This record gives sequence, C-alpha cells and structure tokens, in this order.
Amino acid sequence: MRRILLATLISLGLAAGIEAVAAQSASQPSAQIKPAFALPPESVTVIAVKPSDATIKAYVETRSVQTRVAGSIPRWIMGVCPVTVGLGDTYTKYVSQRIREIAKAVGAPVNNSPSCRPNVQVLFTQNPQLLLDNVRKEKPYYLGYYNNERQADQLAKVTHPIQAWYTTTTIDMDGGQAVDDGACHSGGVELGDVAPSLSLSLPNGESPDGPYRATPHAMPCAIAVHATGSRLDDGIGSGFFHVLIVAEPAKLLDYEVGPLADYITMLALSQPASLDSCQELPSISNLLTKGCAAAPAKITDGDLAYLQGLYSISSSGGVATQYNQLHYEMKKVLVTDKSGAN
Repeated sequence: MRRILLATLISLGLAAGIEAVAAQSASQPSAQIKPAFALPPESVTVIAVKPSDATIKAYVETRSVQTRVAGSIPRWIMGVCPVTVGLGDTYTKYVSQRIREIAKAVGAPVNNSPSCRPNVQVLFTQNPQLLLDNVRKEKPYYLGYYNNERQADQLAKVTHPIQAWYTTTTIDMDGGQAVDDGACHSGGVELGDVAPSLSLSLPNGESPDGPYRATPHAMPCAIAVHATGSRLDDGIGSGFFHVLIVAEPAKLLDYEVGPLADYITMLALSQPASLDSCQELPSISNLLTKGCAAAPAKITDGDLAYLQGLYSISSSGGVATQYNQLHYEMKKVLVTDKSGAN
C-alpha cells in the first residue's frame, strides 16, 4: 500500500512530506472499512413517492455549482480516467470500477485505455491535511479556482472525512479549452492578436501536451475564446480537467465500501455546491452529512436522474438555462415517465 500511495503522490508532484505521510500510514494499523458487496450498475434505491417540483428544484440548486469563469455547471468533456489508492487492492479496483460503471450508465465520457492519464484521483490517507499542505505548496491549481493566497489557504483545509477539489476548464464554441486560473498565472491576450482557439494550458507554463509558450500580454489575465455572440447561448461552457478526492479511513469505519464508492462517484462526476446540505430527495450524498435522515446505502434513481440530465443538457447557455434543463430532465425521469408507465 505504501508503494502505491507513494507512486500516486509523486504523480501529483508532491515531493515534500510524502515520506511522512507514508511512514505514518505504515506505522498505524490498517483502517478496517467494512467490505463491499456486489453492486450492479443498475442497482439503485427506488423512490416510492414521485417527488414534487419543489423537491427536484431544491436538489438541482444544492447539488450544482457554477464555475467562476464561464458561469456554467461543469461536467466531464474529456474521458474519465479514475485511479484509487490507499486501500487493499480489491477495494481500490472496486472504487475505480464503480466510477467507470456509473459514468457509462449516465452518459459521461469514459477513457477506456488501460494506460490513460488519471484525471480522477481518489486517495485514502491517514493524514489528509499533510497531503493537502503539499498540494497547496507544489500543485496549487489542483485546489481549484482562487483569486489570492488567502483563498488558496482556505481551499487547502480538510474539513470532511471525504472531500473533493475541482480543477475546471473554460470551453469555447470550437472546443478550445483553457484551465480556469483565478490567480492569473496563465492565459493572457496581446492587443491585436487573432487567436483561433486555445489549446489546453496549465498554470506556470505547464501542459499535458508539452510546454506552453507564452507571448507578451497586454491583458495578462484574459483568455481568448470563440463565442456565438448570442445572449441566449454564447457557446462558452465549463468542464472538469482534474478531480482530487481525499478520504480519511479512520473516520469511515462505520461505513461499507459499497456506499462510500457511490458517494465518491457522485463527487467524481459532479461538483456539489455544498457537502453540508441535506437532500429531501433520497440521495447517497446524504451519507456523510450530519443531521440528515437515514441515507440510502446505494446511489439512488434521483442521483442517477441528475447525472443523466447533467450529461445530456447543453454545456453552455448560462446556469439559469442549465438549471431549467436539469429540472426538466429529472422531472421527466422521476415523474413524467413513471406516470406514463402506471
């Protein structure tokens, strides 16, 4: 387990403190998370009573968050490639496979290559705060969007037994992408430039496809995108570039791996507005939220309806339009179609 954990942390570029995390994990007894049972992709909790419009609307609004740059709900545009470390080999494979299975079931893109570059990294560690301290120091853009160092420090705080950090991209009408970077480390437009579309670029001159060659910028914090010019749908949307999910096994001893894998999958495929909101609509997202009614042990049909809607609606057009589309798609699955079947 130590070798696997080290390899993944190194892939994140977190040199400082890695040995300390690994040494602590090795010196402590392995956290005994309860074993998972076989859960087929179609196995969900059935909602007996059709939810009201208000319940569906509340779910959409508390489950969805809009990006700071494009102002739309992010989702995966590139293929999902999950990796899980820090548990026994059987359970790490199970969590990653569960993410893939549900992603395929709801229409999210999945990278099926055995050698794909992981963009969803699920890390179980006995010292999550040390890990995040290293992320803050070495790869701060994995924390997500922030405007200043104070905000970055706040983002790097571990406050939940399972927590996720999202790096998003802005996608223009031609498919050009640029990583959202509120700290203004990348991007920029020189007056007079004619930019066809942006290739994917990371802060500090890094890129998964090679070095990013910056040019002198008259507007160093701007990004160039192609838009439609329409007020109804400007063609600019948001996507995920990387999702980091960190879990602390010692705080999860009362849960089986099955429900935890479904909870993690919801985090991997959609970014919640809050981890502390109880859903009236039955949802696996209530699993670790204090004060909620008894949470289902599996991902529910309400959760799947939301994910199916998220990956079927337009990725652009503004968050208000997307909210309406999500509400319509969820109502169709949970109310309209069921009424027609009765």
